[in-house]
Amino acid sequence: MQLLNRLTKLFQSPRQARSLTMAWYCSGSTNTELIENLFKVGLIKNERVKEAMLGVDRAHYAPSRPYSDSPQPIGHGATISAPHMHGHACEYLIEHLQPGARVLDIGSGSGYLTHVLANLVTGPNGSGGQGQVIGIDHIRELVELAQGNMNKSEQGWELQDSGKVKLITADGRLGWKENAPYDAIHVGAAAETLHPVLIEQLKAPGRLFIPVESEENGSSLTANGGQYIWVVDKRADGSIQKEKVFQVSYVPLTDAP
Repeated sequence: MQLLNRLTKLFQSPRQARSLTMAWYCSGSTNTELIENLFKVGLIKNERVKEAMLGVDRAHYAPSRPYSDSPQPIGHGATISAPHMHGHACEYLIEHLQPGARVLDIGSGSGYLTHVLANLVTGPNGSGGQGQVIGIDHIRELVELAQGNMNKSEQGWELQDSGKVKLITADGRLGWKENAPYDAIHVGAAAETLHPVLIEQLKAPGRLFIPVESEENGSSLTANGGQYIWVVDKRADGSIQKEKVFQVSYVPLTDAP
């Protein structure tokens, strides 16, 4: 309890403090053990998300300690997020991740979450019809890394070969207009603002999950600055609803060096 109180003061978020405390006990010796532990303590709650993550071996994407519930560097100033954060992202988007949905994954990095999202929109055996995930990163070497990582499994290779997953080198801050609109957009790095172009590329209804460094007017989110996850909903009538949900720490969403 003392540790939880200290973490709560540090992160100003009881939810994030609890997640960090539990995450330290969730690592496993296999992918199945890792995901089952996350599910057991409630860091993953949705059965579809659990099954999608069980279907992607994290060892194909994390260079070391693949079954640790912690973020890890993958080179070029990028990281692969902790598995519990990937679970949170999927669960916030899950209503829009039905078989046949179209998804944009910005800052796709290692390709891990791109693969998990593909499992959700194409079904466990790629049976979800025209479901598609576009993974986008501005660093060409990371796009090549993600392609190679997905090719380590037969399913990952088939998803790419069929076009149900496309990994593209481009500036994710501009989205990817060619395949818009999207049922869901996930951003895996901290943006300076809520980029209007990403909201424009959402379907109605659709949802954007994005970590943001500062509010749209450039002011700090807290007295000391910080990052928060924002969930942005475009409703069926085209109206927009924005909600700041919890504090996080992501690498910045940048353009090419």
